[in-house]
Amino acid sequence: MGRVMAIDYGQKRVGFAVTDELRICAHALETVPVAQAFDFLKDYLGKEKVDVVVVGEAKQLDNTPSESCRYIEPFVNRLRKELPKISPGTDIARIDERFTSRIAFQTMIDIGLKKKDRRDKSLVDKMSAAIILQSYLEQQDMINLRNSEQ
Repeated sequence: MGRVMAIDYGQKRVGFAVTDELRICAHALETVPVAQAFDFLKDYLGKEKVDVVVVGEAKQLDNTPSESCRYIEPFVNRLRKELPKISPGTDIARIDERFTSRIAFQTMIDIGLKKKDRRDKSLVDKMSAAIILQSYLEQQDMINLRNSEQ
């Protein structure tokens, strides 16, 4: 079984997170500039087996696409085109990413990071990717639980 990777795509940076090989825990991995996102993906997917790449889907409270979608969708379209060449058989999933940056920032406060360290936007981005990934894992657990009850 391969890992699951999550991507928090932003205008300037892209946060990445992955699961362990057993898909139990989500771990913040890296934050790279947007221009280096595909190079990072190629390098990582060349080393590790990843079955699913989860990309955050930016929505507003009323469930309509947010302003960020104009940056995320071209990335997702390129990912759909490039991923079969980079990592054949790897699927793409989308999951709601509302509030992940706020949750990541609050988490940094809760764990006691100093104000200076909380200003590091790259830390917020990779923590947001980990939150997206954890949400995906929980969603899959719920689906598997429902299927097993039927």
